[in-house]
Amino acid sequence: MSRFVDTLVATATKRGQQRGMVTGEPKEPVRRTWGEVHAQARSIAGGLVSGGLEPGSAVAVLAAAPVLIAPTVQAVWLAGGSVTMLHQPTPRTDLAEWAQDTVAVLEMIGAGLVLLGEPFDQLAPVLAEQGIRYRLITELAGAEPLAEIVATAEDDTALLQLTSGSTAEPKAVRITYGNLYTNVKAMVERAEFDFDVDVMVSWLPTFHDMGMVGFLTVPMTFGVELVKITPVEFLTGPLIWPQLITKYGGTTTAAPNFAYAIVGRRLARVEEDDAYDLSTLRIALNGAEPIDETAVQAFVDAGKRFKMPPECVFPAYGMAEATLAVSFAPLFTGLTLDVVEADALEADNRAVPVPAGDPRRGTEQVRSFAVLGRPLDGLAADVVNEAGIPVGEREVGEIRLRGEAVTPGYLTVDGPLATKDAEGWMRTGDLGYLVDGQIVICGRRKDVIIMGGRNLYPTDIERAATSVDGVRAGNAVAVRLDAGSRRERFAVVVESKLAGAADAERRVAKEVAARVRDAVDMRPFSVVVLPAGSLPKTPSGKVRRAATAVQYAERIAKNADS
Repeated sequence: MSRFVDTLVATATKRGQQRGMVTGEPKEPVRRTWGEVHAQARSIAGGLVSGGLEPGSAVAVLAAAPVLIAPTVQAVWLAGGSVTMLHQPTPRTDLAEWAQDTVAVLEMIGAGLVLLGEPFDQLAPVLAEQGIRYRLITELAGAEPLAEIVATAEDDTALLQLTSGSTAEPKAVRITYGNLYTNVKAMVERAEFDFDVDVMVSWLPTFHDMGMVGFLTVPMTFGVELVKITPVEFLTGPLIWPQLITKYGGTTTAAPNFAYAIVGRRLARVEEDDAYDLSTLRIALNGAEPIDETAVQAFVDAGKRFKMPPECVFPAYGMAEATLAVSFAPLFTGLTLDVVEADALEADNRAVPVPAGDPRRGTEQVRSFAVLGRPLDGLAADVVNEAGIPVGEREVGEIRLRGEAVTPGYLTVDGPLATKDAEGWMRTGDLGYLVDGQIVICGRRKDVIIMGGRNLYPTDIERAATSVDGVRAGNAVAVRLDAGSRRERFAVVVESKLAGAADAERRVAKEVAARVRDAVDMRPFSVVVLPAGSLPKTPSGKVRRAATAVQYAERIAKNADS
């Protein structure tokens, strides 16, 4: 039996009667112990096995409610299978296109079964039209419990995590049972979890690695108290997040940049000083790379009034290819920024530190990046140049990873794809450097804009753009134009509530261009202002730069001429 399933079962049977999971907030909160979740999982697993599920089978899950998802994914593991959380359609999704994309995903992972739960049980006819076999989770839950857990080996596949790219060109990261155990164990040890005290609060989607592994698998495996709501509940009323931390004494939470920015603004407008109590927070994880220091600072400043300790900010580096977490910043140190010379960074790929008190700090002559800590146990990281040769400390290059948590490969529509070289190293595609063994990320290699011999990082451009009044936080994109040519340029595409009013659009575009030029000493070729909800994003909510460039190519060209 794999160490992961052994631990999962031991937790449920030995400690699972005390700690559990709260779902259904804010309307109908219900708490179930992890022992009760395990009992449900055994029934679902019994239904799967009696229904013919073979060991090693890939099973896709399509459900929104955590109360259904937790026992279902555990059931698949108890039955010896692998789990894939399908991307969920939204009210604006073209269901015909979604069905075609889903068929491609299922064929790629070799899944012959989809488990459906509310509200997606309504999609049963759509799946049937495509010839996709499905079963309703609620029906399986009434089956005879699994008598004997199906044995799994460390190298068997536990999770096929769909990447955040286009669903029309799917790719899945293959996470083994050994990968999963190694990484979840390393996370709780580095974060110094007290399983009897810590309370995790999350609204992150389970089809994303942080929501699935970090804020469902971790607490279910080790028996940590979990309060889990859906992204829809958060987006409908973002202040539910601090409300739940207050109500349940939350100690651990996580979110991307945009959520910290939104909640920071909302908290700043709350009139009552005692509206929330965030004093219990010890970890507010941010794994977006690069981390937006402005969004984090707004959250910290607003949280002070509600007793939130600023040192709870917990920068991290993660990726699905490493199961989830690569590195954590040291506990209780908050956000530490490495301030470096802009010229040396952009022209020479060197991160030359600018000391405190230097008059260049606070000007456009510097860049700052979050320090993300040392790799977790079982992982090693280094930095290589374009030729694959390791470089020294504070030299910028591509981050490589090696270790027990690193995936053996991808599944793609063209077949399996290995991730590691002969020595076991995996190149991440992230550009960064090391400082005293700690990782610093500058940006994605494919997104860097090269102009005049300088490397311009999109996040610097986007941060400048979102500082303009009227631009929505987290909704600015810097895109490469004519990449790799001597004429390489960039455009900026932003969302604004002022879109549609010609004069206001022109003002926003003009201010964005000026602010960007001040920040990076380069003027954008074009600035496009769009209504809210226009930018293409990954299922986890990150903006997609390349897709933005393609989708708005005509607008970008037109605005440059006007």
